[in-house]
Amino acid sequence: MGRYTGLFAFGLLLAASVVYSLLPADGPAERSTPIASSTETAPPRSPEQRQPAKGTDTPEAPQGSGFDFYVLALSWSPTFCDGEAAGRNREQCGAGKDFGWVVHGLWPQNETGWPENCPTPEGSRVPERIGRTVIDIMPSMGLIGHQWRKHGSCSGLGMTDYFKLVRQAHDTIRLPTELSNVDIESRTSPQAVEAAFIRSNPGLTRSAVAVTCDRERVDEVRICLDRSLGFRACPEVDSRSCRRSEITIPPTR
Repeated sequence: MGRYTGLFAFGLLLAASVVYSLLPADGPAERSTPIASSTETAPPRSPEQRQPAKGTDTPEAPQGSGFDFYVLALSWSPTFCDGEAAGRNREQCGAGKDFGWVVHGLWPQNETGWPENCPTPEGSRVPERIGRTVIDIMPSMGLIGHQWRKHGSCSGLGMTDYFKLVRQAHDTIRLPTELSNVDIESRTSPQAVEAAFIRSNPGLTRSAVAVTCDRERVDEVRICLDRSLGFRACPEVDSRSCRRSEITIPPTR
């Protein structure tokens, strides 16, 4: 049964790749648009780019400050757990763990570059009572603490509100069914993975999402969100998409 499920998912990904090639770009030359510096005024965004990720019923997001937008990085856990760091992260990669897409981080971003490791009166250690509010989507206290120190500290939010926002950002995204549980290793393209996320999330556009790869394996899907968690274009992030024609999706454990 697992083999047939995997073949069906692979067929869906191939179909998504074809659909992707037919999707309209967000503008006449979106990928080659010069990137404004963080001191310049960004051009107004189109209604499509400002569309909330999951409609108007999304709870009001805590409002950060001091940056232009967020990148929600969703990591494919089997790829991470196949790497050298897996042995140091038993919470995510230990026996019996079968995570798929997990939150790597919610990163404050500027049109060019990003802030990191900002001074904050909140301190650097995330208490377990706060970490446990997101441990199901960020399955390691080490990861949670690192993301707060490097990225959350630059959000302009307190620790509680930042991780509340991480939860809200995660919950705005619909994971494609064919990419939620992968029973057998399959090969596809970065464009097919991107297309699957676009089909599952109305309002998400090609210039608002990037798929990255770890050598020949899928690594992350990075989705750009404004400070109210609506989808928005991000040329610099999009330019770092994986350039391989094919990538492998390792199976969940």
